[in-house]
Amino acid sequence: MQLKALLEPLVTRMGYQLWGMEFRVAKHSALLRLFIDSEQGITLDDCTEVSRQVSALMDVEDPIQVPYTLEVSSPGVDRPLFEASHYARYVGEQVRVRTQWPIDGQRNFAGVIVSADADSVTLDVDGREVRLPLEAIARGRLKGTLPPATQVEE
Repeated sequence: MQLKALLEPLVTRMGYQLWGMEFRVAKHSALLRLFIDSEQGITLDDCTEVSRQVSALMDVEDPIQVPYTLEVSSPGVDRPLFEASHYARYVGEQVRVRTQWPIDGQRNFAGVIVSADADSVTLDVDGREVRLPLEAIARGRLKGTLPPATQVEE
């Protein structure tokens, strides 16, 4: 059974969205990182509760055959983008993308999302439109910007 198919229904029942997940296997261990989101935002208590419930389910189903570490967090300001719908949601925003193979002679792109569909993401990179097939994208991340800090006068 795929991990997403196993975990997404549980996270959804808890009132969260499973924004995405990363699974990295090393020689004798693995890391499973879940990113959860909700319209109210995510707190440390939310992450703790999801971690507790996911751990219990993983203990029962036992889908990972090596020792692993489970991390649960918010996608944050520099949120990773996993699916076409994520890119479509942030049209007009700046992103950094790394591809699995070179496209137009490069693998790293920084630009503004112009459009996104089920097959590709189009970026404006320094005034030039670059179409990246979704299957070529190894990872994408918003270039998060925090609002300016408000100054408090004394």
